[in-house]
Amino acid sequence: MENPGSMAAVAVFEASPPHAGNGDSDVARAAAGDRSAFERLYRQHLNRVFSLCARMVNDRARAEELTQDVFVRAWEKLHLFRAESSFATWLHRLTVNVVLNARKSDSRQRTRFEENDEDVGMDALPGVVGMPLAPGDMLDLDDALTRLPPGARRVFVLHDVEGYKHEEIAEMLGVTSGATKAQLHRARLLLREALNR
Repeated sequence: MENPGSMAAVAVFEASPPHAGNGDSDVARAAAGDRSAFERLYRQHLNRVFSLCARMVNDRARAEELTQDVFVRAWEKLHLFRAESSFATWLHRLTVNVVLNARKSDSRQRTRFEENDEDVGMDALPGVVGMPLAPGDMLDLDDALTRLPPGARRVFVLHDVEGYKHEEIAEMLGVTSGATKAQLHRARLLLREALNR
């Protein structure tokens, strides 16, 4: 992997055939610089990392970029992994941090956690919250999640999907636990209303 930040980094992993390997030994080998071992770790964890990124950002192209960023960061930081938790747990936390850090650096970021949710999210979309669905439209949980306001969606994913506590989410997002509870309550109400239609 000449330039871990390039698109070629992911392409190298995708073009190579999968190999069988022990996860723990692959972590140790990858930490020592073994690219084949890291490739096996990449293949083993790719879907979970992408799924988490996609749920948190609600933009497939951005989720793909962030997934690449996660694995580049994992390659760079793997020597710091101390096996105090499983590699999957370490990678999960790294993924959440990469997504949240990317959010902070986005030029669209507002200084408030709420991000002017009145202009985006479920209230602004036809067929949701007080507006009837067009004939034949079906709304499932994934669709409903994509329509949540960004702040509510992040808290819902971190709390109800990923299992973080309000205090942990508040620390990650730099807000109070009261704000995360309010966002979670809002997300659940909007989802309930959308799914009951």
